[in-house]
Amino acid sequence: MSAPAGRRAARRDAVVLLYQRDVTGLPLAELEENRLHEGDAVDEFTRALVDGVSVDAAYLDAIITDAAEGWTAERLAPLERNILRVALHEMLDWPDIPPAVSIAEAVALTKRYCGPDAHRLVNGILGRVEAERAGSAS
Repeated sequence: MSAPAGRRAARRDAVVLLYQRDVTGLPLAELEENRLHEGDAVDEFTRALVDGVSVDAAYLDAIITDAAEGWTAERLAPLERNILRVALHEMLDWPDIPPAVSIAEAVALTKRYCGPDAHRLVNGILGRVEAERAGSAS
């Protein structure tokens, strides 16, 4: 069984699983089982991201809504929303990962898989969150 090669692939896999759950309504366990049937395992980092986002989704969505300036997390496309959730979870709960890395990875995912201007929205939301966090830490 193959697993993601590194954290970049694990982030992508976490976003895909969370997106699939939002769009299909299927439980994560069933989505993971489907991956196993296709020969793909869920690695530990992917699992940690998915679990962390799942536990804190309402909190993460509130942060997204506060930083989105006129948007709510619910109004965002499911893919963009889950990219933001994964990045915010990393920024808040993984102190060994620099926030700039989480933001850059989210923007890269958005550029690759979303509409042509979506990366600006994702970068803006995450940048506002990080600026507020940095301001409150000083």
